[in-house]
Amino acid sequence: MIERHDTVRVSVGRVTLGGKAPVVVQSMTNTDTADVAATVAQVRDLARAGSELVRITVNNEAAAAAVPRIREQLDAMEVDVPLVGDFHFNGHRLLAGYPDCAQALAKYRINPGNVGSGEKKDAQFASMIETAIRYEKPVRIGVNWGSLDKALVASMMDENAQRAEPLDADRMMREIMVASALQSAARAEQIGLSRDHIVLSCKMSGVQDLVGVYRMLAERSDYALHLGLTEAGMGSKGIVASTAALAVLLQEGIGDTIRISLTPEPGGDRTQEVRVAQEILQSMGLRAFMPMVVACPGCGRTTSTYFQQLAQDIQSYLREQMPLWREQFPGVEEMDVAVMGCVVNGPGESKHANIGISLPGTGETPAAPVFIDGEKALTLKGDRIAEEFQEILEDYVRSRYGAA
Repeated sequence: MIERHDTVRVSVGRVTLGGKAPVVVQSMTNTDTADVAATVAQVRDLARAGSELVRITVNNEAAAAAVPRIREQLDAMEVDVPLVGDFHFNGHRLLAGYPDCAQALAKYRINPGNVGSGEKKDAQFASMIETAIRYEKPVRIGVNWGSLDKALVASMMDENAQRAEPLDADRMMREIMVASALQSAARAEQIGLSRDHIVLSCKMSGVQDLVGVYRMLAERSDYALHLGLTEAGMGSKGIVASTAALAVLLQEGIGDTIRISLTPEPGGDRTQEVRVAQEILQSMGLRAFMPMVVACPGCGRTTSTYFQQLAQDIQSYLREQMPLWREQFPGVEEMDVAVMGCVVNGPGESKHANIGISLPGTGETPAAPVFIDGEKALTLKGDRIAEEFQEILEDYVRSRYGAA
């Protein structure tokens, strides 16, 4: 059992994060927010995939004006996922000038490196915090290593240079990131925002940097923390890097929300970042989102690709069914399904699963025993093994989880 850091609880719409609450999955749209139809469609898809918070860009007046309409259309569709507004540079003007936008959002994201400079910085930051207080909205103070406050960087670098033993560049970068987050949080509290309305993040693009900076944050504060490796990249690189960083922190009990910042391939599915976040949490035993399919990798005993196709089909089928099953069959997300390719581990893995099938390998009898709750239930033969197994799976879900 992973012991979670006991951070301050924060309510974001209907979602609770921090404290001992489950780690929350967040995502972000990549549509032009002013395009209401496109943004509503993508938010709906992300929520359907399981995103519990969705962040949208609010970068100009057209986007700010669109936010209330986006919220209204989502409500009409019964998509009640909370929306987080992402503000940079002009957030103080947009929140003040569009009160309906400020009200429609469930949380604001403020980057302290992008709220202004010089004398304007404090006033513009205060304006955004005062708006959050007025509408009782939580704020994520999100520091990003690519947009640090230049004055803070210069000041802390000068101080470091005067030390008898200066910190190295990597350690100094982490110190600046943490200082920016904690100083901004302290300023927000001075203005009047309560601790249970503050979430912190310090986004880095390097795995070791991210692990180091969040360990420091967790040691020095009890604010709720949002995890994410920024600019993680595309494909397997982004997935592996994000998993490597977040798994270490989650194992240490650090993190209350997570987002996987994958760059989708051209025309790619934005919901992939939601699935990856869910799979990280489920693989670590922190959450359960959908039934897990156990499948062997294949070897010389499994020259047929039949089991691979069946495993893929079952995985896709379960993912498609989950939006409906989540409501109708509570607990189904904890079900294990085994699709195995030969007699070596097939029967054993199938027995350990709630329901499993052991397909014949090379030279084996062309029969597929099906195991239900640890016992052999029947053997499938012929050309309809895949269809028959799916029917058995559907019957099992209804009988096992329907009563709940």
